[in-house]
Amino acid sequence: MNIKIISVGKLKEKYLKMGIEEYSKRLGAYCKLELVEVPDEKAPEKLSEAEMIQVKEKEGERILSKIPDQAYVFALAIEGKQRTSEAFSKEIEQLGIQGKSNIVFVIGGSLGLSKAVMDRSNTQISFGKMTLPHQLMRLVLIEQIYRGFRIMKNEPYHK
Repeated sequence: MNIKIISVGKLKEKYLKMGIEEYSKRLGAYCKLELVEVPDEKAPEKLSEAEMIQVKEKEGERILSKIPDQAYVFALAIEGKQRTSEAFSKEIEQLGIQGKSNIVFVIGGSLGLSKAVMDRSNTQISFGKMTLPHQLMRLVLIEQIYRGFRIMKNEPYHK
């Protein structure tokens, strides 16, 4: 299975990089993982609604250019469907059974994802109602993907 995580912005925090590197290494036993960063759109602190849409659209174009045509896409969005770790694992397993071997997860920038990216996604996933920094979300997501594979293989870890 090929898993790609596309995220907006450059990861700077060393502790997050270390965690992501550790889970990337662990995931090597289960899938081919690709981490893709697209540049965030520079914008002033205060934006009008129209300016926010414009920023998300520019970031969205960069994201969409990295998604293969045949990929199954999970968009991370606060309004997405929440899943248990077990349900998430089962969903990934079912995608593999259905022959969908290219799975893409998309993490937007600080303003979220564009309508075009949301429209391209096959499903939206939420990790809760709380807002998490998009940089931290990379680590949370990769850990949950790893946990999902461990659950799928009935290997210890998830309890």
